[in-house]
Amino acid sequence: MTRIALAADQLASLTRHARLAYPEEGCGILLGRATAEAAAAVVEELVLADNERADSRHNRYVIAPQTVLAAHRKAREGGLDVVGYFHSHPDCPAVPSDFDREHAWPGLSYVIVSVCAGDVAEVRSWRLADDRERFHEETLETLR
Repeated sequence: MTRIALAADQLASLTRHARLAYPEEGCGILLGRATAEAAAAVVEELVLADNERADSRHNRYVIAPQTVLAAHRKAREGGLDVVGYFHSHPDCPAVPSDFDREHAWPGLSYVIVSVCAGDVAEVRSWRLADDRERFHEETLETLR
């Protein structure tokens, strides 16, 4: 099993961003460090992003390419990596959709925040299998 760790204030920021985006999907990028075995990552910084999707914003998101490039540059400059992404599922469970699977990459964490009626219902994290056929849930650890 893999795991991702976030500080309590990072988790609070991420869920606040998801609540503020409701009833649309909120999104962002996770910068951090992977452990030597690459089965775990520690998030050092969040990049909160705007959902730039023109349509279907209630169940789809897109992060602007310049935002993604800037996050990669920021990570490199800070000795970090992009270790994953996060997005919200308005009024849906925090489980990856087929669309999520089709647009995900193996080796990264995908934190999903379920926001129901404006309140956070659950937060879970997933990793895409190397064969891209399914996600595996990973442990989401909150650091104090």
